[in-house]
Amino acid sequence: MELFATVEAAERYADIVGAARDVGARVHLADESVIADISTTVTPQGLVGVCRFLDVPFAEILAGRPKLVAVLAHVRDPGNAGTVLRCADAAGADAVVLTDASVDLYNPKAVRASVGSHFHLPVAVGVPVEEAVRGLKGAGVRVLAADGAGEDDLDAELDQGTMGTETAWIFGNEAWGLPEETRALADAVVRVPIHGSAESLNLATAAAVCLYASARAQRAAGGCRSVTLG
Repeated sequence: MELFATVEAAERYADIVGAARDVGARVHLADESVIADISTTVTPQGLVGVCRFLDVPFAEILAGRPKLVAVLAHVRDPGNAGTVLRCADAAGADAVVLTDASVDLYNPKAVRASVGSHFHLPVAVGVPVEEAVRGLKGAGVRVLAADGAGEDDLDAELDQGTMGTETAWIFGNEAWGLPEETRALADAVVRVPIHGSAESLNLATAAAVCLYASARAQRAAGGCRSVTLG
């Protein structure tokens, strides 16, 4: 791992620079123009880190006996992918799976939208959706497809007490959702109820609702830690 920093940023974020050195990262002081060239933001903060890829094999996720997994099926928007990764992390999910034809996990917008969650939980990439579902079911995980036209209602699932088991949620493409062949792979197709006049929820919002519903059901006898919004 390497860290590039302007002199001003190295002084301002001395704790980050110190932590990087503590784990053996090489720290380089660089001009603002160099930081601007290697950064993807319009107004860089003066620090740019370089690290190895973080994704893991899908088999490693299955071997960990996951209780809660988010599967992104052909999700193309990097902001949505990063936000779902952040939501999965916050909800205490064990892993995220990006199927083939989904956005690059390391797209700069996805990385920024995840706000560090890339480093917190295992993510597998490039897994065909059929393989993902087959593997998860084989590991004893109930697979639910999130779809606005689903036959089952999320509230009803919670009321019936069916959400406390090991669960994987499949979330589809922003524009066309989940195709019929993908919905057919799931154990159930579940919709988030719309109680107001909104036509629908966007992908990241729906994912947050579903993941937290599962997290609450799975942790019914436990508690949760406080969080900071932002």
